[in-house]
Amino acid sequence: MSFVPGSQQRHLRACMVCSIVQVQQRFIREGCPNCETFLGLQNHPEDVQQCTSQVFEGLITLADPSSSWVARWQRLDGYVPGVYAVKVVGQLPEETVQNIEDAGGRYIPRDGTVHDDDA
Repeated sequence: MSFVPGSQQRHLRACMVCSIVQVQQRFIREGCPNCETFLGLQNHPEDVQQCTSQVFEGLITLADPSSSWVARWQRLDGYVPGVYAVKVVGQLPEETVQNIEDAGGRYIPRDGTVHDDDA
């Protein structure tokens, strides 16, 4: 995530799947750098609204997610470097969860409702 001016901070959103934080327009313009293959957010503002959230807590900046213990703890290892939310509040549409599972993935909510024992 590049520098975000104070006037644009209210437009920040976090992906409900990977928790990366970007401005809404970047999600629309480029999609999610980690989840685009199954979310398809690029050029779909309505999907950006459904699959990202303005309600999130805490920020983590990861320069090298593959070697970071924080990335492993937050289940972010394997994702692109960037700024991630610690918790993301929101619920994905059931169809989107099914798309993730069909693509071979497993959706783990980023709101803290799933614990290590469940994942």
